[in-house]
Amino acid sequence: MELTVEYRGSIGDEAIFLITKHNNVVIQFHVAEEFLSKKNICFENWMDTDKIRTQMSRQNRVSHLSILVQDLRHGMKRVTVEAEVLETPKPSLINTYGNSIMVTNAVIADETGKIKLCLWNEQANSVVEGDTIQIKNAAVSTFKGERLLRLGRTGTINVLQNRGTQSRAATKDLSQNRIYA
Repeated sequence: MELTVEYRGSIGDEAIFLITKHNNVVIQFHVAEEFLSKKNICFENWMDTDKIRTQMSRQNRVSHLSILVQDLRHGMKRVTVEAEVLETPKPSLINTYGNSIMVTNAVIADETGKIKLCLWNEQANSVVEGDTIQIKNAAVSTFKGERLLRLGRTGTINVLQNRGTQSRAATKDLSQNRIYA
């Protein structure tokens, strides 16, 4: 991956850097100058900090491109992912705030990895193993040490290709089946 890191200047005691890939902006972020004066900074560990994850999630708010599963990080919001449904466990009935609701954690995957997708009520039965789906406006969280995609109030699932169907022409939009949890 050909990334370019450019120093853009300083504001107060923070340096501003811009990372681009093939002349497209990936992220711009601020770093405390005292941090930069430290010796033996490991760049890979530095990119895995909360500050960088927050900046990346801000960038994803305006991005409508699909993100690979391997690039999903805790705290990212408004992400778009295209993946195949690997597993759809039988939904469980749970009681919450005096209501009974159905919930399941489907397992989805692309060529780079897999992740659980939390589905509520009508969504719990909306996809089957083998479907190719597009998830929009999802958030990445962690539950019991595992990454999890959640749809929240604005997330949607579109079935791009039904199991066994070769045509992508018919897209099933499940956005009206959103659950406000």
